[in-house]
Amino acid sequence: MSNEAAGATTAAEAAHAPEPIPHGLGVSLPAAEARAKTEGTFPYAADLWAEGLLWAAVLRSPHPHARIVSIDTSHAREMPGVRAVVTHEDVPGSPVLGRGKADRPVFASEVVRHHGEPIAAVAADHPDTARMAAAAVIVEYEVLDPVTDPEQSFEAEPLHPDGNLIRHIPLRHGDPDAVGEIVVEGQYRIGRQDPAPIGAEAGLAVPRPDGGVELYVASTDPHTDRDTAAACYGLEPERVKVVVTGVPGATADREDQGFQLPLGLLALKTGCPVKLTATREESFLGHTHRHPTLLRYRHHADADGKLVKVEAQILLDAGAYADTSSEALAAAVSFACGPYVVPNAFIEGWAVRTNNPPSGHVRGEGAMQVCAAYEAQMDKLAKKLGVDPAELRLRNAMATGDVLPTGQPVTCPAPVAELLQAVRDFPLPALPKDTPEDEWLLPGGPEGAGEPGAVRRGVGYGLGMVHMLGAEGADEVSTATVRVQDGVATVLCAAVETGQGFTTLARQIVQETLGVDEVHVAPVDTDQPPAGPSCHSRHTWVSGGAVERAAKMVRTQLLQPLAHKFGMSTELLQITDGKITSYDGVLSTTVTEAMDGKELWATAQCRPHPTEPLNETGQGDAFVGLAFCAIRAVVDVDIELGSVRVVELALAQDVGRVLNPAQLTARIEAGVTQGVGIALTENLRSARGLIRHPDLTGYALPTALDAPDLRIVKLVEERDVVAPFGAKAVSAVPVVTSPAAIASAVRAATGRPVNRLPIRPQAAVATTQ
Repeated sequence: MSNEAAGATTAAEAAHAPEPIPHGLGVSLPAAEARAKTEGTFPYAADLWAEGLLWAAVLRSPHPHARIVSIDTSHAREMPGVRAVVTHEDVPGSPVLGRGKADRPVFASEVVRHHGEPIAAVAADHPDTARMAAAAVIVEYEVLDPVTDPEQSFEAEPLHPDGNLIRHIPLRHGDPDAVGEIVVEGQYRIGRQDPAPIGAEAGLAVPRPDGGVELYVASTDPHTDRDTAAACYGLEPERVKVVVTGVPGATADREDQGFQLPLGLLALKTGCPVKLTATREESFLGHTHRHPTLLRYRHHADADGKLVKVEAQILLDAGAYADTSSEALAAAVSFACGPYVVPNAFIEGWAVRTNNPPSGHVRGEGAMQVCAAYEAQMDKLAKKLGVDPAELRLRNAMATGDVLPTGQPVTCPAPVAELLQAVRDFPLPALPKDTPEDEWLLPGGPEGAGEPGAVRRGVGYGLGMVHMLGAEGADEVSTATVRVQDGVATVLCAAVETGQGFTTLARQIVQETLGVDEVHVAPVDTDQPPAGPSCHSRHTWVSGGAVERAAKMVRTQLLQPLAHKFGMSTELLQITDGKITSYDGVLSTTVTEAMDGKELWATAQCRPHPTEPLNETGQGDAFVGLAFCAIRAVVDVDIELGSVRVVELALAQDVGRVLNPAQLTARIEAGVTQGVGIALTENLRSARGLIRHPDLTGYALPTALDAPDLRIVKLVEERDVVAPFGAKAVSAVPVVTSPAAIASAVRAATGRPVNRLPIRPQAAVATTQ
């Protein structure tokens, strides 16, 4: 073969060679588990198996409020195949649990306080046997009147030894006598949303030879779950190990501790592995939901529309137990005025117990409920003043240097006006009259029952904000270890991948810092140091920061010998595409050659600056950072049927820095779709404390057909200097903002006040047609 032919062959091979996968921060690195999830081979807790496996079932209360007279487990114990039955009498350690506050029984003993509260659990050799045995447990109840109206909770008999009031925050900011020329008032109600994870709760408990137990669950906070389980079992924490399995969707806490703890009790009692896979009904009954909220507002403004004072009362229905209601209330009260400059604010917030289904952490808790209310107030104010709603919002928009009603200065980037201007100025979608009728999707779907002549279009706006990380003195810390050997890096960090993309981000950080292409993230368990819960986008900040610091320490170990050899500082060396070079070109080698077979590793922590609890008047620096979003919603409303179609959502968001463009887009898309459900369909209804239709037929989740046309108009990359990489929270703020924007658009289309979410059809029927 001639040299020319050989050269041609080489060129052809090069032309068809696969392009290298980009790596490092700022590129769309695909998720390592994407292929396995697509092919259905990714292991979830429901897929786990063990030799000698037993199956568990839980008996739950059919009443929202009742006194337990007696529990008879004899019939269940005598059934063939039943290996164990446990009740409150079989809990050897702490009988209570809870994320924010431990006030919830593992098993009800004297009183049941909500529909679906666990009373007993059974282990048997077949899942059908376990369910039948659970049903055979005879419980005699004295049924009590449930307290289901949170306003009545203040005067009702105590539902719990701790009383009915969980927390009261009276926020006082500014002059109480300030009055505006223009005053608008409103009352608003937010329904109960369920996290509705795609995969219901499941878990496997395996007894250990040392008398301990291992729990294989989709936990989002494994070390807290381990400590709770150890306290319940009467064991030292080191004898309980939580191994995190694949997480099948999590916009709230997973798995609820009420599912985990019976598993371990049964495994310890039988000496066998025990598995529980919850039905969808059990999932609805067992885990926590978004707080239903009643809000009353009064806004004062001057003749030009500048806000003078905001007064509000916020009442959160916590259900029977406290859980994270205190944290949700703090967010609701702190952000009750929204991303607006409000010189005077007087907010009263309460979280109270009822016999309704339990409430807890769900993405955007507290902030979402108040956003719907204060944005409705801004629409009312604009209408009364005769001002364009977007213009009114711009006149009051918050900026860096302004002060929250809590007295905390806004030190992070706050480009609120820039975000709103971007969505306001974005071109509107074509009107139906400009579209062929056969291509026009009516509200209600392709076969919508309405007539085109009854459809009205509306345009509305929403501005939202959320806090990042924990608040009010929470110790936000994470630990990570980075090891490198033979050109392969491994990250050990107990930050749980819940779909937020942490494992991909960790790989990108190490690639960027060390120039290593192959990076693996080890599975999470409690043998690793704690990293904290997966919420408030905290892992991007604290766990990503810990990974970065550990990787930089390894980088120093790698470069120091070279720097010493060539008589220069490590700061004069750089790593790019797996190569180490000096500023002057004298040194050029590969990372692999520099490693020379050695193993390098380092462990580091990241702990943001401390916060403080709100004081007796709701004042204090309670938050580490803030993120903002603006959305313009365009809807079509059939004013005769009350059906609503979200035509388009134009979004601008404050993201700090884009670390993975594809991943960021996916998180925003997921957030606004969740917001569509909150605005239009999702409401876990109950009647006198009993959940109605606890299934995905009665609880209407948005589908792909309901997902709106999303236009990401602008991503403001103004880095937060105190955050690692300068990045901000992405997922929560679209969830908070989109329901308010959709409700605003429905108001514009119908002329109705729309003071309740989700929007009921009767609320979307126009007053005049």
